[in-house]
Amino acid sequence: MRVETKKKSVFSERLIKWYDQNKRELPWRKTQDPYKIWVSEIMLQQTQVETVLPYYKRFLRAFPSLKTLANAELSLILKIWEGMGYYARARNLLKAAQIIAKKHQGKIPGRYDELIKIPGIGPYTAAAVASIAFNENVPVVDGNVARVLSRVLRIEEPLIKNKNKFANAAKKLLPQGQANDFNQAMMELGALICTPQSPKCAKCPVSSFCKAYQEIADPSVLPTKTPKKETPHYDVVVGIIWHRGRIFIDQRPENGLLGGLWEFPGGKQEDGETLEECLEREIREELAIRIKVKKHFLTVKHAYTHLKITLHSFQCKLLQGKPTPKKGIDWKWVYPQEMTEYAFPKANKRILEALLESLR
Repeated sequence: MRVETKKKSVFSERLIKWYDQNKRELPWRKTQDPYKIWVSEIMLQQTQVETVLPYYKRFLRAFPSLKTLANAELSLILKIWEGMGYYARARNLLKAAQIIAKKHQGKIPGRYDELIKIPGIGPYTAAAVASIAFNENVPVVDGNVARVLSRVLRIEEPLIKNKNKFANAAKKLLPQGQANDFNQAMMELGALICTPQSPKCAKCPVSSFCKAYQEIADPSVLPTKTPKKETPHYDVVVGIIWHRGRIFIDQRPENGLLGGLWEFPGGKQEDGETLEECLEREIREELAIRIKVKKHFLTVKHAYTHLKITLHSFQCKLLQGKPTPKKGIDWKWVYPQEMTEYAFPKANKRILEALLESLR
């Protein structure tokens, strides 16, 4: 047991020393403010560091404290978040900030057990904030850490079905009193050295402990990947509906995919109908108005986590009726020059940018 304990100690010492000497200079690493660390951790889920950096700085300029975020309108938060995707993160940030402001006097709790109780904060975020901002002895297991663990310990089961096994493995390696540095070092090792493809094993500070490096010809075969399901594809058509110099847009329901964002109206093409027929039907069913579908404007392709779409857009003209969307759906007629004030999903944003360019 003593030998095993000593090995773990040497492992963490080498890892943290490497991290101190090689870590990237990132703004959230220059603060112990739990609010700023929390914002960074939410943004870094599903998004590359290089993409996050300008959003992080812009977000904190707009909302420098938890209080300013808790008092903000969702529409403004979504506008600042626009283009980074996974908008549920922004909605969860606001929801959690409002709860912390109301129930915790505006102070982010310092313990994992308290953080995990707050709606909008999941296990990963709670562990990251508790360990990085407050140095609580809890492990953090993101994709980078799971990859390191799977190779160092040669865990051949896929992460998605064995989260507890990975969490327990991380907990056993965690040196008491050094959770802040250790967790960040594990994440950094996965990001810079123990990469998904072509890991830089020769530069790894803990390669002598790595079973995959010692026992497998190609360590990159780990972690084991579960077969991906075929991603469904849909053709979607939207209308740029003009009326008296303004364009119709409506807002997606707050809960659900792309909740709270604005978009051009339309829907999925059904079997046996043309794009134009689809658009006329969708607008009639969804808004109870008649339109004239004019010329095709732009087609864009976009991939979400669980589906792919080809988005076709058409210039249209209102013929008859007043829009009456489903209950709870907000809508507006907006002059083109005002459209940039609203947050749009990425595919709609590309159509909007092309539209504004065509009107110059």
